[in-house]
Amino acid sequence: MEEIDLKDLFDYFKGKISWIIISIAIALVIGNIYTMFTRVPYYKSSTSLVLVSEHGSDNSTYNTSEQQLNKNLVSTYSEIIKSKMVLNTVISNLGLNYTATELQNNIMVSSVSNTEVIRISVSDADSNLAAQIADETANVFVQEVNKFYKLNNVTVLDKAEVALKPYNVNYVKDNIIYLLVGLIISCEVIFIFFYFDTTIKTSDEIEKKLGLTVIGTVPKIGKE
Repeated sequence: MEEIDLKDLFDYFKGKISWIIISIAIALVIGNIYTMFTRVPYYKSSTSLVLVSEHGSDNSTYNTSEQQLNKNLVSTYSEIIKSKMVLNTVISNLGLNYTATELQNNIMVSSVSNTEVIRISVSDADSNLAAQIADETANVFVQEVNKFYKLNNVTVLDKAEVALKPYNVNYVKDNIIYLLVGLIISCEVIFIFFYFDTTIKTSDEIEKKLGLTVIGTVPKIGKE
């Protein structure tokens, strides 16, 4: 395998710096066009529910057994929130162009560890609609619990806020990736050209590769 002179390699890359810049620019343009036409920005809004005492603000009656009962109900309530019964009511109240199954895919329900707090997160291409769906889902769920379980132990802790930025698009991160892709590809191509370039460019290369002594050189003269 032929040895590679690092100085020659560095000089070769330095002479191709314009190639690298052009490749990076092309990668950035193509990458941003791809992002623009293939990735739909989605916004996420969240609301929180908390399980409290059925006695309302009278916390003195909120005993350990009631607290444990609420913790056990967290997982059950999380499933009810995503039930078609609740979601169909939300769709009807807001006049949404969604099926219950489609809306289920846009809703994530999670419980905060070791607490009685349930978080409802909704993602949608419309930031305002995402917040409306989150709040309406929480309100409908509270009503259904009161109606079917005869319990009044759920209240809205935080209302949803309209998201200002999409959660699934990070332009800074994407452009760094596109820049690195352009840089890596251009460097690989330049290295391949360098490795397979067998032309002799200097008198030193003649002496090193052919073992001949150079006794003179002819300068390159441009046309008048």
